[in-house]
Amino acid sequence: MYRISQLAELVGLSRTTLLYYEKIGLIKGQRLKNGYRSYSETDLQRLRLMQRLQAGGLTLKECQACLNAKVEREVLVERLRQLDHEIEQKQQSRQLLAALLGETPLTEWHESLDEVAPDAHLNWLMTQGFSEKEALHLRWLSKDMNTHETYMADFFRVFEALEFWGPGSEQDTLKALSLLPFQANEILEIGCGQGIATRTLAKHAHVTAVDNDEPSLQRLRGKAQALGLSDKITTVCASMTELPFAEGTSKLIWAEGSAYIMGVESALQTWRPLLAQDGILVLSDMVWSTQTPSEDAVTYWQKEYPDIGSVEKRIAQAKAAGYRLLETFPISQQAWDNYYHPLEQRVQSLKAEMLASQVLKDIQQEIDMVKRRGNEVAYQMYILQKD
Repeated sequence: MYRISQLAELVGLSRTTLLYYEKIGLIKGQRLKNGYRSYSETDLQRLRLMQRLQAGGLTLKECQACLNAKVEREVLVERLRQLDHEIEQKQQSRQLLAALLGETPLTEWHESLDEVAPDAHLNWLMTQGFSEKEALHLRWLSKDMNTHETYMADFFRVFEALEFWGPGSEQDTLKALSLLPFQANEILEIGCGQGIATRTLAKHAHVTAVDNDEPSLQRLRGKAQALGLSDKITTVCASMTELPFAEGTSKLIWAEGSAYIMGVESALQTWRPLLAQDGILVLSDMVWSTQTPSEDAVTYWQKEYPDIGSVEKRIAQAKAAGYRLLETFPISQQAWDNYYHPLEQRVQSLKAEMLASQVLKDIQQEIDMVKRRGNEVAYQMYILQKD
């Protein structure tokens, strides 16, 4: 026979819990003449059996039913299903914690978070110590905060020798300029990079070229000086999400291949207030050029650029944001060749030195996809006027 304190110690339960179990009939205590409660070996073993059943995921009520009658198979099947689900969730939690500690890649986690909560993802990365520029690079390029520094070092090693960092050509920039309803004297260019379009635009108007990467702006200034265009270009290092310009002051905003960084829909909404009445926004963005893209192309581009869509989708977004479409056209094959041909040559020249580089593997995968399915995507230029 056991006093309640002894029984509590043996099974690791509190006195209050044992009294409750007695109240619902799980155990049967006897009150002795001296006032103490006494429990039998049967009570002890019944409690231990119940604890084993609880370890299988059964509720207290289900445990009590199992102690008093035949076990219902359906109850066990349901509890097993729930347990498997909990184990799966716990395993996912463990994988995430391991990845955050740098033990495994974080790529899939970053990609999934960027799909469901892109703004929160960016802000979270910045709270982890990344600058806005680094956080944007992480989202679009390295996609793993644990290997970001090494990845970006390799990335810049590849691209530092290249003129084009994305598809583009002087002829497409000039074509867009020729389709404008007026000739602008001032152009605000957002996301200018090293200034491929900037140098073309500067031959026709003064350009305020904005980018958040100061080294790129330095290279732009050097090239502008060599071309005698220094007085036609003013560089501003700033975030495209927080531009330091007054509302209603820009007659023409230019953004070739840069709006995707903050999201095209967000860019349309954020930049519109900067435009003067009837002001023009020119931007380009990757879209599907077919209604039935191949499965491998969909898998690849939705991973690399989840917001990819159709021309019609972008036009609808522009209208919803308060623009009317004036013109739209796909950029030329020359624009693609200007980017991918030198890039492929650069990758081949570095393979022996950077054999294990994830950057080279990622770039090669993109080049291979463009070779196989390049006719299924396009860069589309849009000329939009503020309503």
